[in-house]
Parts: sequence; C-alpha cells; structure tokens
Amino acid sequence: MKICFISNLYPPFIVGGAEIVVKKVAEELAKKGHDVIVITTSKNKKINYEIINNVTIYRINPINLFPYFTMSKQAKSVKLFYFIYDLFNPYPHITVKKILKKEKIDIVHINNFRGLSLSIFGAVKSLNIPLVFTAHDFSLICIKSSFLNSSNEICMNPSNLCKIYVKIQKILVNNKPDLVIAPSQFVINKLINAGFFNNIKMTVLPLGIELNDKKVEKSYNIIDIFYVGGLSKHKGVHILINSFKKIEQENIRLHIFGKGEDKDEFREMGHSDKRIIFHGFISNKKLLALYHKANMTVVPSICYDNSPTVIYESLMNGSPIIGSRIGGIPELVKEGYNGFLFEAGNVDELKEIFEKIIPDTLLLKKLEDGAYESARKYDLNKHIRNLETLYRDIKR
Repeated sequence: MKICFISNLYPPFIVGGAEIVVKKVAEELAKKGHDVIVITTSKNKKINYEIINNVTIYRINPINLFPYFTMSKQAKSVKLFYFIYDLFNPYPHITVKKILKKEKIDIVHINNFRGLSLSIFGAVKSLNIPLVFTAHDFSLICIKSSFLNSSNEICMNPSNLCKIYVKIQKILVNNKPDLVIAPSQFVINKLINAGFFNNIKMTVLPLGIELNDKKVEKSYNIIDIFYVGGLSKHKGVHILINSFKKIEQENIRLHIFGKGEDKDEFREMGHSDKRIIFHGFISNKKLLALYHKANMTVVPSICYDNSPTVIYESLMNGSPIIGSRIGGIPELVKEGYNGFLFEAGNVDELKEIFEKIIPDTLLLKKLEDGAYESARKYDLNKHIRNLETLYRDIKR
C-alpha cells in the first residue's frame, strides 16, 4: 500500500510523544514493504523534500502567524488568532491535495492536525481517499487540548467561545474519516459524548513498543524515581516534587527529564533537596538507555492524559508505574501488578505509595516482573499487524 501519514510535527521537531509514535510506525511500515509518505510542517517557506529511513517526508509551511512548534512561547492573544485561522487555513488544504494527487496515495492517516488546519480533512475526502484519524489528544473538543481552565483544574464549564470553537470543528471534521482510532477508550468516550463521529467506526489501538529480549536487572542501593515529560503544571510535576520532599529516606533520587513553561518554578521548588536532579530535555535514544536504572516512573498528571508514551517505555524496561487515576492512565496500570494509582493532585496519597514501595525490595521486584510482562501486550509488531488489518478493511 502507499500510505500517507499527516502529522503537525515530525522529528527532529518534537513537542510530545505523538510525533515519535508516527515516526516509529511510519518506518516500521516502510520496513514491511509499504510505500510511506509523511506530510508535516516546516518553518521554511518552501516545501522541503527528503527521504529518511525509506520514508518520504514533505515539510510544508502552513503560512500561519508562527511555526507550530513555537506555540508554548506565544502570547495567549496571538494563540487565539492562530487557532481561528487554523480552522480554515486554505494553504495546507491546497498543498496537501497537490501532494496526495502527485503521490497517488492509497490511504491517508491523519494524526495531530493543529498547525496543519482542519481543512486537510476536506482535502483528503475531496479525492475520495480512505481516511484514518488517530486522536492523540483532545484537540477536537478543547481549544487547549488539555481540558484545563486557567487555574489548571479540569474545565467543567467551557466558555461560549470554546463552545463555538468546538461546534465549528465538529462541522468541519464530522463524517470525514472512515475510521477513528485512539490509544485509550477514555478518549473515544469523550469524543462520543461531545457528539463527534456518531456514524463512524471507532476503535482502541494501544501504542506499540519494541520489546527488550529480557527483563532489565535493577539495583536497589539507590532507588531511582523517574519523571519524563513536559515541565508544566497540568502534568502534575509540582505534585510529585511536593510529595517526594516529604519522604525522609536518603537512598532515593528523583530524576526529572523534560522541558516546559514552568521549568524554572519547578527547579526552585526542588532547589533545597539535593536528592532531586533536573536533567533537562534529552533525546529519546538516550532516555531509553537511562530507563534501565529506573526503579519506578511517576506519571502525576492532573489533566486527562490519553495514553502516555512514557508508560509504554517504562513497562518495556521493567519499571513500574505510579500514575494518577485520571484519563487513559488507569487503562495501562494494574494496581499491585505493574504499578499503583493515586488520586490526581493528591500529594499525601502519592507519598503513602512511595513509603510503601521504596523500602520493600520484594514488592519492587514483583512490580518489575508485572511491568515487563504487561509490556508484551504492546509489541510493536502486533501493533503494525493490527494497523495493516484496519487499513485493508477500510480500503474494501
């Protein structure tokens, strides 16, 4: 098959896990003999064309107010105009359509679309090409994609502006995909409840990971606790730091990897505790090697996380997960088997879990075994086979 992935970002431009997932899947499909094209954004005015690992990549400039990967640096007022124009931006529609015609694509798989405009859905369907859409986040039903209000709490009462924005998105995207995929049932339920894709097949397809041949052996002289992700309050990093600082043991370390808008505040919070180490942003390749030493990974989100890649990567390396009981996280974490769950934002409950696990090496080893075994369900080869089956089904 000739498959086109459309993703607002593609390495080396990385903001979250979705673009890493797209790259991994695109390259695996290319290895299996498929002809794979990627359309993504570029900061240059001209269309850039390159081939990397047998994947053909078109990088286009959508001609909006700023490049999408600089979103976190922009003022709120500027972002608002960006989002409004992104709804109808004609340039990506025209450009994507030209590329699809030129390449004679068999199937299109849209992933994160912000920055490439919702107009690309119409571009695909105008050519009668089968279309798959993967919902990696809540962009269709929340302008911030996180369901958080200005106080970093779950938004229960959206503003009229937000309601209008979602209604427009629903008009532009409904009935366009032939299949909608999400890594978690939670996201699918949210889309259904918001009135999206009522007459379209929707299915859960967890992310795929490359499995290690054998379980990684850990050390317990120092208990290494990892946080990997965005350094923003909606990710709950402040909850983790406050909880960790309450623990008295000296043989523990909290390793924080990532970048984000609240990094300076978090560094200040952890400054007085020498057991807390900030590593900044590192490449995914280096990170996967470091997971080997992680005795546990904490995912303390206070937002509706979909299906965080950090959980899959940790399980693959036999690192148990301590995660918030929110969003799609509980679909991956089985209490007492591959980790534990706590109420999102609850500093004391997280502290109690730490105090239960840290001194109990036998429990840690049991959780590690469960983590490694549960990772087998997410074998990348199985994921690719399932994806190929879904593609063939909608092409019939």
